[in-house]
Amino acid sequence: MRFIVDKGRLIPEALAKTGKNAKPISHIDFTSSLRPTPGFPYSPELLSFLEGRQLLLEELPFSLHLIQTHYEHGYLFYEKGIVKTKHGWRCIRCGNEDGRFFASFPCARCHTVCTYCRKCIMMGRVSECTPLVASRFSFPQPRYLSPLSWNGTLSKGQQRAAGAVEDAIAQNSELTVWAVCGAGKTEVLFQGIARALEMGKRVCIATPRTDVVRELAPRLRRVFPGVPLIALYGGSEDRGKSAPLVISTTHQLLRFYCAFDVMVIDEVDAFPYSVEPMLEYAAAKARKAESSLIYLTATPHPAWQRDIRRGKRKAVTIPARYHGFPLPVPSFEWCGNWRRQLKRGRLPRNVAAWVLSRMETKKQAFLFVPQIDVLEQVVHIVKQWHERIEGVHAEDPERAEKVQAFRDGRIPLLVTTTILERGVTVPNIDVAVLGAEDDIFTESALVQIAGRVGRSAQHPDGDIRFFHYGKTRGMVAAKRQIERMNKEAAERGLLRTQ
Repeated sequence: MRFIVDKGRLIPEALAKTGKNAKPISHIDFTSSLRPTPGFPYSPELLSFLEGRQLLLEELPFSLHLIQTHYEHGYLFYEKGIVKTKHGWRCIRCGNEDGRFFASFPCARCHTVCTYCRKCIMMGRVSECTPLVASRFSFPQPRYLSPLSWNGTLSKGQQRAAGAVEDAIAQNSELTVWAVCGAGKTEVLFQGIARALEMGKRVCIATPRTDVVRELAPRLRRVFPGVPLIALYGGSEDRGKSAPLVISTTHQLLRFYCAFDVMVIDEVDAFPYSVEPMLEYAAAKARKAESSLIYLTATPHPAWQRDIRRGKRKAVTIPARYHGFPLPVPSFEWCGNWRRQLKRGRLPRNVAAWVLSRMETKKQAFLFVPQIDVLEQVVHIVKQWHERIEGVHAEDPERAEKVQAFRDGRIPLLVTTTILERGVTVPNIDVAVLGAEDDIFTESALVQIAGRVGRSAQHPDGDIRFFHYGKTRGMVAAKRQIERMNKEAAERGLLRTQ
């Protein structure tokens, strides 16, 4: 789309009396300073749809004339989709400035060779002639009296963290909650979310993974039964809806603008959020200028850990699980050149003994491996010992079915890549890593893998074994982090005494 400028206003070419001097919006110098007209009969449907969002024109199910009328009366504003910089282009929606993610094409809308951003193309194309539309209008947010309906109890560690979360929300400050795997991070949020809803604040819980959104949504609907809640992910039926409580993948935050008073980012250490600056940009853009930011993590980046220890980053730790038993500590076991042995069609002797022992005792287990080709080799070998053993990886079309079968106890041992390092909880399992020295097994990944063991109060113990062909810093750091948490938990009196 092209625009003309008339008396300081942007007018879409399709609505202008003349197309003379029409240009792509990125080529026009303008300011969006139109003040709202008092008494203007605005469209509640349009403003409600757009509130807290920044969308493409084609994402708005309203006429261009209605949108333009609200713009001219100061209720909406247009923004350039991409802007020219000294070094190239910058996408306003996703923050991308990497020239590799920009491309050009002959554009039928602006009749020029138009540059667009490929980084966020899955959300709809943003190009030189693409305006982003946002609202200047905010509806009063409802306040909810005692919205929390939960009869559970928090551990001492959870209580302390819950209080810190509530304070951060009330004070619009930033907080990192560093909680060990299985500590019960979600329950720690309940008190703070309730406080926010009582204050008339909008809350967003963002997570990198769609499956977490789907899991959290029904849980939060149960504990906040009187509060409208929407869940946003690719293909979600809630897209376009608004609610005071939003659970979203971090990618979906690209569509929001100054929307939330409380932003909670779950699994901040997880892929892709941990390696994708676009998602951090999206989360920052989705927050209001005055808002609180809560990070949840079981395995913060080493730089964050140092900042927390030095007091440079405000944080609260939960070093013990809700059941009060210490975290199982991994043991290291050298297994020689395991890749060479796999090529010969066999597992290292101690790895084979570990697997066979689980078969004999009928205790379920995960065996983590670094790559898909290794997985296929291992599965071929171990299936000879038990035909129901399976392997699973990110590209496996039967991934969900196999994971469910493992949960149901129909698969005795599941060989897996790091795709299952988090998010899958089975009450009573052992875990081993083959090739723990591989680069893919970072400190964070190994802590998460170890965190699969002992999560149930009925089965708080379990074997976690790192089979390796040479210890790495990541292995040592992971073990040290787990031991440090156990020590802190003991010093704070968070572990059971018997």
